[in-house]
Amino acid sequence: MKHYAVAEIDVTDPAWVRDYVEQVTPMVERRGGRYLARTAQISKIEGERTPPQTYLIIEWPSKEVADEFYESEEYRPYRERRQAGARNEFLLVAGEDITGAAATLP
Repeated sequence: MKHYAVAEIDVTDPAWVRDYVEQVTPMVERRGGRYLARTAQISKIEGERTPPQTYLIIEWPSKEVADEFYESEEYRPYRERRQAGARNEFLLVAGEDITGAAATLP
């Protein structure tokens, strides 16, 4: 089942960003991940929280692939730099409809 990494990122020190994007993007793609959104254009429709600076969505072929990437030694130094230079909320969301009411993609 596909899984989606959903992240809210507020950069506090931009020194890590360029290298992160240049190096991590191909790491994600080599594992079958696909960026669906990496944007600062966010329109708040509802809720109390302040929107983040950047919103990110990556589609992964499976939870196992997403977990392997996140825990990999290859990604570790980039993850640590991002965590040091930004406030982050990262979630991994299953690509399913638990109610079964909506058609989902395979």
